[in-house]
Amino acid sequence: MVTISPLSKIISLSCVLAIGFLLIILSCALYGNWLPLTIVALFLLAPVPNALCGSHQSEDFMSDSSSTVVDFGRFATGFLVFSGLALPIVLAHNHLITFAAMAMSLSGGLLVYTTIVTFGAFFRDSEEF
Repeated sequence: MVTISPLSKIISLSCVLAIGFLLIILSCALYGNWLPLTIVALFLLAPVPNALCGSHQSEDFMSDSSSTVVDFGRFATGFLVFSGLALPIVLAHNHLITFAAMAMSLSGGLLVYTTIVTFGAFFRDSEEF
């Protein structure tokens, strides 16, 4: 089994995060409209409710006993992720941003969110051993 050092994990995740932010900023700067920049706030705030409410979770993820706090954290995270995905589509539908800006901000936002989730997963697993 190949093990990847924590330093190379951090470097690779920071490169992907930089590409995501670059896509979002380019979607704003190239088309002269800074509305897609609001997506960054949604994707950066999305993992926060799940992280805050995750401390109330039992050890077994698949167990039937789930608390209301954990369910609320999952709901709030899902709401923020869905809002981050839907906002550029709504802005493009109302002709406030172009289709190309929508595509760039969606792909950049997804890169930012998946980088944050992957960062948490990489370093949560290494602490359990």
